[in-house]
Amino acid sequence: MIKKLKSYLIPFRKLVYTLTGKKPWSYGYVDFRWSYIGATINNKDVLNHFFNREVPQSFGIGMDERVVEYPWILSRLSNESGASLLDAGSTFNFAELVNHEKVSTKNLTIFTYYPEANQYLQKRISYHFGDLRQLPFQDNYYDEIVCQSTIEHVDMDNSIYGYSIAAHQNNQTKSYAYINVISELVRVLNNGGKLLLTFPYGKFENHGFFQQFDEEMLARITDVLGTSGKCRIDFLHYKSTGWIFDHQENCNISESYNPHTGKGKSTDGAAHCRCVCCIEFIKDK
Repeated sequence: MIKKLKSYLIPFRKLVYTLTGKKPWSYGYVDFRWSYIGATINNKDVLNHFFNREVPQSFGIGMDERVVEYPWILSRLSNESGASLLDAGSTFNFAELVNHEKVSTKNLTIFTYYPEANQYLQKRISYHFGDLRQLPFQDNYYDEIVCQSTIEHVDMDNSIYGYSIAAHQNNQTKSYAYINVISELVRVLNNGGKLLLTFPYGKFENHGFFQQFDEEMLARITDVLGTSGKCRIDFLHYKSTGWIFDHQENCNISESYNPHTGKGKSTDGAAHCRCVCCIEFIKDK
């Protein structure tokens, strides 16, 4: 009965969202966004565009960075069946992702701090819980790692997610605890393996539950990665006409919109972060 009711409610909420002007985070936004994500990540033409560092015209207008992060990541995951894949942060713990052809055939481990309502145990997905700064996995274990919009929450106030852990308290200064996460991800990545890392980028901002990384903070990441392999960096930039691939210098002063406080809101329709840094890292030593 609940499943049947949900099948009616989702189209209704999406319709309301559309008829009321498609305002970010209004009634029906999340349903509309997931429908959009599901359609795009299963569209091979869209994934080819992202692989070639192109975004289809008018893509993701009025929607947050998830709509570009997922196709960017999936366009770069291998097709290798049986490969070991670590989701560091649990952004793949949704039906649209675990059923995707590039994920469903892999040995997927999802690592997050607390158990979540969604658990796809019947798909033989392994769930582990703890701090990303201290991963309980052996060296050189995973063939591929995804860490999507997660490191910006490390050492921050995550009470809005129900977490009660010590956090960086000074909202005027940067926390560099994320470097410990980067080091751990590199450690558990197999030689020849791939890490796909994304996070909000622009001018430094501390929003309490996340911090936006700037050029200096990015440089610290690339310094760590550079000791163990090679990386290529992309920047996805939100415009009122949709998301685009852009140059770093055009993203350095980007501001995020915090829907919880209203800070950074503008007339461009941005739903959250206006720029995302995406790093593809290959470990070779």
